Amino acid sequence: MEHELVVTTMHDGYRVLTLNRPDRLNSFTAAMHKALMAALIAAEADTSCRAIVLTGAGRGFCAGQDLSDGVHTPGQTPDLSVTIETYYNPLIRKLRSLPMPVITAVNGVAAGAGANVAFAGDIVIAARSSKFIQSFAKLGLVPDAGGTWFLPRLIGAARARAIALLAEPVTAEQAETWGMIGKRSTTPS
Repeated sequence: MEHELVVTTMHDGYRVLTLNRPDRLNSFTAAMHKALMAALIAAEADTSCRAIVLTGAGRGFCAGQDLSDGVHTPGQTPDLSVTIETYYNPLIRKLRSLPMPVITAVNGVAAGAGANVAFAGDIVIAARSSKFIQSFAKLGLVPDAGGTWFLPRLIGAARARAIALLAEPVTAEQAETWGMIGKRSTTPS
């Protein structure tokens, strides 16, 4: 049986969608994008589903794009425009247009597009161990997956520019203080 890239757990009235590539910090591949989109469409079609929880398996929420998934040539700056147009833009639009609330439950690292997918949730909660990193500057890129839209609206232009240009991690505590997330978990993680 093929490894499930997105595991769907159905509960009474809601679904938990778990990104399931823990060995790669749940970084996105084309196949994972397709699996997540299919899971979101299935949840939307289910009239008994009143909410979605999106989380990651293992020690991280999502490390963004898996650059070994055929989109990056070593020694060259990656051109992710096709990946953005084909997968990330439709994913963010779907998350934002669902008729039910989407709760993103961040555990561990949420980096690059993974952080911005988390910010697309209606409610963002994070474990105390979570870190949000806009790692794009390290690759010579600008934030994608909605990052240039979400960040200034969540934390203001000055802070958004600083975290985008410096690529420094923002702890769950700082993210809560700045208003990047709705709540930081009070339980140890």
